[in-house]
Amino acid sequence: MKFSRVIVLLLFMVSSVVAGNIEVDPKIGVYKKVDGVAGNLNSIGSDTLNNLMTYWAESFRKEYPNVRIQIEGKGSSTAPPALISGTSQLGPMSRKMKDKEIDAFEKKFGYKPTAIGVALDSLAVYVHKDNPIEEMSLQHVDAIFSKNRKGGFPTDIATWNDLKIDTTWSSHPISIYGRNAASGTYGYFKKKALFKGDYKDTVKEQPGSASVVMGVTEDISGIGYSGIGYKTSGVKALSLSKKDGQKAYPPTYENVLNGKYPLSRTLFVYVAKEPNKELPKLTKEFLKFVLSKAGQEIVVKDGYLPLPASYVQKQLKMLD
Repeated sequence: MKFSRVIVLLLFMVSSVVAGNIEVDPKIGVYKKVDGVAGNLNSIGSDTLNNLMTYWAESFRKEYPNVRIQIEGKGSSTAPPALISGTSQLGPMSRKMKDKEIDAFEKKFGYKPTAIGVALDSLAVYVHKDNPIEEMSLQHVDAIFSKNRKGGFPTDIATWNDLKIDTTWSSHPISIYGRNAASGTYGYFKKKALFKGDYKDTVKEQPGSASVVMGVTEDISGIGYSGIGYKTSGVKALSLSKKDGQKAYPPTYENVLNGKYPLSRTLFVYVAKEPNKELPKLTKEFLKFVLSKAGQEIVVKDGYLPLPASYVQKQLKMLD
């Protein structure tokens, strides 16, 4: 077994514990195997979705041993060009496509790409497990990560002392960990948590979500952001409020569904589906599996949040 595969399995075990008592909506249907499914399927896109795509692919291949699925997760921005060039049939993204990406796709195919919601995520702000802080406002987050402070906080936050944290190390500069510009998580965090401001030059850009969490785990002064599915015992996910002085909410399933957690999002898989025509059988059946009870149980085991049945039904209709 390759070392990278061992790491993925360990993350899966840790995040299964994190998932806690979350259950898949019982109204979501059981996947029904069909005949004639075989061939190759390529997925290029989001790092956030990389583990999920891998687990879905492995479980799908148990149903269809003659299927081969290749997964590459270097960032959401790699999904649109891969779909446009035909290099992939699946484009996982942790954000919605930008207008310019949709325009480029439509220029090639003559129709817009189809976005299938596959899971929910609470984008967490992580600190070291021994950091006593429990919550922040988005204005605080902005003042830590951004050079512009468009959120309106009056001063820069450069040390933990600036947030009234009094420890032997709180006068040290805050170590900031983030993703690179190819990441959909980078773009989502910039839009929602930085109020479309610019990241500080001191942000330590990491190649993947697990690397962000690992950086914070090993740095008591650290702070970073990543999907809740990457949470480990070495970090703490902070409760967040939309504005300074308001009540802060933890990144739980309930708070994502009720809209109280301010950094919740839908994770997507984009496909090239011609209007009034069905998707190729292999692509369609894979997505039907993802949207089934078994597929959403994998979402929970990987530490992410399952879709409500009503939302699943809307996504299934888009496959036909």
